[in-house]
Amino acid sequence: MDRIREIIEESAGLHGRLGELIPQIRAAARVMADALARGNKIMFAGNGGSAADAQHLAAELVNRFLKDRRPLAGLALTTDTSVLTAVGNDFNFEEIFSKQVRALGRAGDVLVGISTSGGSRNVIRALMEAGSMGIARIALIGEGGAMRDHAETVIAVPSRNTPRVQEVHILVGHILCELVENEFTHIV
Repeated sequence: MDRIREIIEESAGLHGRLGELIPQIRAAARVMADALARGNKIMFAGNGGSAADAQHLAAELVNRFLKDRRPLAGLALTTDTSVLTAVGNDFNFEEIFSKQVRALGRAGDVLVGISTSGGSRNVIRALMEAGSMGIARIALIGEGGAMRDHAETVIAVPSRNTPRVQEVHILVGHILCELVENEFTHIV
C-alpha cells in the first residue's frame, strides 16, 4: 500500500508541475496547427513506450480526438515493420527514422521526436535530417538528453523516471491533440 501511494503521489506531483511547460506546449500546438492548415503533416517517432505514444497521437489526428472533424495528417514512423527491419538490417537501427523522414517528409511538415531519456540516437538523427529539410522539430523528452539541441520547441518533463515521464508525455500529447483539433473543428 505504501509503494502504491508513493507512486501516485510522485505522478501527481509531476503532473502538478506541468504548468511550468505551458509556453512550450502552446508553441508546439501552434507549430502543428499551422503546418496542418498549410496542408502539411505531423510525423511522430520514438522507441518502445514512446513508439506507442507516437502511434497513439498520430491516430488521434487522423481519426478524431474529442470532436468530429476532417482527418488531419498524422503519421507514426514506428509502424511499418518492413521499413524498420530493412533499414535496421541493411544500414543500422540509428537510421530507421531518418530514412523515413528523408523519404516522406517535406519542407513545412513537423517531426515530433519522443524520448523519455532525450538521448535516443535514432530520434536525434531523424531530428537532424528534418532540420536539414526545413521540417519543424518538436522534442518531447524527460529531463536530459541531446534531443533538446536538435529541436526548435522542447517540452522537457522535469524527471528522469521513465514511467513518470511517459505518464506526463501522454497527457502533453492529449493536450496538443485537443489544441490542434480545436483549430479544425469548424472544418468537417
